[in-house]
Amino acid sequence: MFKVLRHDEQQVGQNRTVRFEGQELGGPVSFFLVDAEPGRGSAMHVHPYSETWIVRKGEAEFTVGGQTARGYPGDIVVAAADIPHRFLNVGEGRLELVCIHPSERILQENL
Repeated sequence: MFKVLRHDEQQVGQNRTVRFEGQELGGPVSFFLVDAEPGRGSAMHVHPYSETWIVRKGEAEFTVGGQTARGYPGDIVVAAADIPHRFLNVGEGRLELVCIHPSERILQENL
């Protein structure tokens, strides 16, 4: 058995970002498909689980704890559980990221 969530049924939010929670289709993983303009990103936040980012397009600056690092297409960045983190589009074009949450729901506390 499988389920399909069609493109036109997905929840598209700010900056054309798609939010998917696995519980909607009975899956154990949730994610954001980020499509952000230059200068845009997430607020500082934490999760009770690690978060994995996959940079698909553009240039991002990741802040995890007190450290920062740049990410480029093809890079994978992992933030540990319960460590404040965020990302910011520091490139000249749009930033496309996959933000993976190993949970059937996105559990996020903005700081």
